[in-house]
Amino acid sequence: MRDIRRMDEAMGEMCFLNMGGTAIGTGINADPAYLKRIVPNLAEVSGMELVQAFDLIDATQNLDPFVAVSGAIKACAVTLSKIANDFRLMSSGPRTGFAEINLPARQNGSSIMPGKVNPVIPEVVNQVAFNIIGNDVTITMSAEAGQLELNAFEPIIFYCMFQSIDTLAYAVQTFVDNCVAGITANRDRCRSLVENSVGIITAICPHVGYQKAAEIAKKAMKTGESVRSLILQEKLLTDEELDEILEPVHMTEPGISAKELLLKKGL
Repeated sequence: MRDIRRMDEAMGEMCFLNMGGTAIGTGINADPAYLKRIVPNLAEVSGMELVQAFDLIDATQNLDPFVAVSGAIKACAVTLSKIANDFRLMSSGPRTGFAEINLPARQNGSSIMPGKVNPVIPEVVNQVAFNIIGNDVTITMSAEAGQLELNAFEPIIFYCMFQSIDTLAYAVQTFVDNCVAGITANRDRCRSLVENSVGIITAICPHVGYQKAAEIAKKAMKTGESVRSLILQEKLLTDEELDEILEPVHMTEPGISAKELLLKKGL
């Protein structure tokens, strides 16, 4: 939603035109009728809410609106690239990685490692983001390089801007169609990771106390035994209580997991 909001705001940046300002924004040699009617006519023809800039000299001198638009495009690309990074990490494996999810196989994989599935679509999104970030630097420096009334670097701004918009749109489409829509979860693997994590002691802490929780965590890391088995060995909680406390959904919500157990015990 943040990226959609930024894109909406960026579209607003493009609605202010310096048309009628002629060379440097003074409007010299332009018929006053033309100056008055050009933008309304363009708005009518295009169907867009175009507005003549309040200060035509400023609008001619400065190209910061393109920097703002490029920034919104870059922010969206960064968000998508971060998601792609997460997908690559979560699908890593099958033995030494996370292996929490499966990405759709879109090619044969490695030429030297039979059966290997590469996260090629997330990698495409990463590369598009890298290019958009580079384009944003070019657009920023081109807007900054203007001098006085004119900026001679609009061509490279437009080239990079259109490339960023087009490639971002294509990246989103291929990301959704060829990756996101086909992702599956390794449920057993995910549950195993949760149950064998030392981090789950955080959910157990309110039920056994901080000091005891710390002791259990240290022992689990030292011995390799699971937190659950150590809790049961010391008879701190029952199997049923642990099932309730360590329910994954409960551990993703605010508050104390299985708080009702504490209430029952009067704690």
